[in-house]
Order: sequence, then structure tokens, then C-alpha cells
Amino acid sequence: MKNTQQQTPAGYMTDAQGRLVPVEMVKEIDLERDALVREIVERALGLSKRLAEFKTQAMGDIGAFVELSAEKYGARVGGSKGNVQISTFDGEYKVRRDIAETLQFDERLQAAKALIDECLHEWTEGAGPEIRMLINDAFQVDKQGNINTNRVLGLRRLAITHTKWQQAMQAISDSLQVSGSKAYLRIYKRQHDGSYRQVNLDLASL
Repeated sequence: MKNTQQQTPAGYMTDAQGRLVPVEMVKEIDLERDALVREIVERALGLSKRLAEFKTQAMGDIGAFVELSAEKYGARVGGSKGNVQISTFDGEYKVRRDIAETLQFDERLQAAKALIDECLHEWTEGAGPEIRMLINDAFQVDKQGNINTNRVLGLRRLAITHTKWQQAMQAISDSLQVSGSKAYLRIYKRQHDGSYRQVNLDLASL
């Protein structure tokens, strides 16, 4: 959210178009609306900061506990990779640290696409429209220019033994790279029926 208060001279307010408007020219209801929104946003920003601090501390505590547990067996663990679940003694609560890796393809994906195109050209009569549609859909890009990783990897499940196709599948596997990872913290409470319900920290779904 852009803060215009610092650039606004005393006795003025900045409107949505960036124009300076004398306060006495602003309607009372607009002043009250502005004050209400700023109050809510200020509290929300504070809450967001506390949630971020809570996640950072909780992740650090989990990592430290994993190392402590490993030391009991004379083992050393490094980094924060890997999913971890820890529970209370009575099983009422459990905490999960999940690490999700972001995958992307490098330039070798273009070689795979070229090999697949050669296969389709050779199978002009034998390749049904369903396979063509599946392949074309797999290599489509979204609005950000990204290719859907799962769709491309799904091509490897097709039972096609053609040598050139297998080369293409190998090129797809070789082109897959880990571009980053993100840690998720999930907390669960056991319900009366024995199932676990996630403690909701998402404001939008409360």
C-alpha cells in the first residue's frame, strides 16, 4: 500500500490521482472513510508482522529440535530440507514443517519438444488427435510465460516405446531443475472423531 502521508503537506490530502486537495474541501464522510481504512490497515500490518515473526521463530525452533533429536543418536543434520512432523505426547496437537520445491525446465526442454514434434510428424497417420491435443496442451505457457511442470511431466506416463520419444522423455527429465524452495508451517488439532483439523491462520477463510 502506497503511503502518501509523508509527501502530503499539512492541511492537504492526496487523492487517488495524486492531486493535493485542501482538507476543508474533503467531505466529512470521505474523511471518516479514510480514517477507518487506515486504522484497519495499520492493525492488519501489525498482525502480518507478528505472524511473520511467529513463523520465523517456529521454523527455527523446529530446526533446532530436529538437530537436538539427531544428536541423541550421534548424527548430524544440515540445512532445513525435508518435511518434519512433531506431535504432543498425547497426540492432541501436531506441527508440520513442509518444504515445497519449485521446479522449472532449462533449455533442454526445447530439444525434447523438437524430438516430440519429429515423432508426431512421423506418426501423421497413426497419432490420434487426442495425443496431439495432450502434447500441445502440455507445452502451452500461461500469462506469465511459464510452462505447467505437471503437464509436461505427465507425458512420461504415456506408454510409448518409440526410440525418439524415449529420447525426448529423457531430455525432459534432464532439463528439470530445482529453482527454489518454500517452507510451510502447518499446525493441527485433533478432533473428537480422531481426525485432525488444521489451525486456521488464513484471515480470508476465518
